[in-house]
Amino acid sequence: MTKKDVVAHRYLGVFGDALHNPNLWHFNRRSVSNATAIGLFCAFLPMPFEMVVAALGAIWFSGNLPLAIAWVWVSNPLTWIPLYTPAYLLGSWILNKPAVTTHHVTMHILLESLAALWVGCLIVGVVAGACGYFVVNTLWRLNIRAHRAERARRFSLKKQ
Repeated sequence: MTKKDVVAHRYLGVFGDALHNPNLWHFNRRSVSNATAIGLFCAFLPMPFEMVVAALGAIWFSGNLPLAIAWVWVSNPLTWIPLYTPAYLLGSWILNKPAVTTHHVTMHILLESLAALWVGCLIVGVVAGACGYFVVNTLWRLNIRAHRAERARRFSLKKQ
């Protein structure tokens, strides 16, 4: 599916001209950094359809749309336990609730555990998104600086 197909899709008409924002489709430092932050934050949302939230976030914050959706795939059924367990334990600690063991699960405990899971996931998601943003932004700047230095070196060799 190309950009033209996405923009012309009949159900996406509610976004109007927002889908024509070049940052949604181009790879530049700002759009890639924003997409990384949005995608990593949404990857830690313990809910279905995180990709929809990531797409809306990419449109709202001018992040690269395909990349924001791709970053959400960090979270998948194979990675839920290693990603969500520390977040749940953090949320339990912050809410001062004892962590649930699998031996004592009831519907009431599960509902209380959801609050801890959400609190922990939101905190970890914000931290992961912020770290992702700064790492991508820094690496992008370092790459540009290295390319400029290389170009200056080649230019000075050419002058000699």
